[in-house]
Amino acid sequence: QVQLVESGGRLVQAGGSLRLSCTASGLIFSKYTMGWFRQAPGKEREFVGGISWSAGDTNYVGSVKGRFTISRDNAKNTVYLQMNRLKPEDTAVYYCAADTYLYRSMVVADLTTYNLWGQGTQVTVSS
Repeated sequence: QVQLVESGGRLVQAGGSLRLSCTASGLIFSKYTMGWFRQAPGKEREFVGGISWSAGDTNYVGSVKGRFTISRDNAKNTVYLQMNRLKPEDTAVYYCAADTYLYRSMVVADLTTYNLWGQGTQVTVSS
């Protein structure tokens, strides 16, 4: 069974840090470009950032640049989202997703590019 499972979400104070993990099973993880998305209540799901299959390309939405970092550990079938200097507006359910197209060299921000999704993990940043 192909599956992505996010973990690490919790309540954190503004200015704090948090690391989310997304672990994959049932696929050859090293072949996939991975993305992180988030959805706040009443808002559309938005692209946060991504990392290519080779880790040669990363991409971030402007609101998180300089604060968030995506990395991957293929030996652990895991992609990470390191979040620093968190703000209340970062509060959302965070999802990881796998790109439909294997070996994509450039990260794509369009959520329709991704066809495998995790269940999400809640991040709440208090003011």
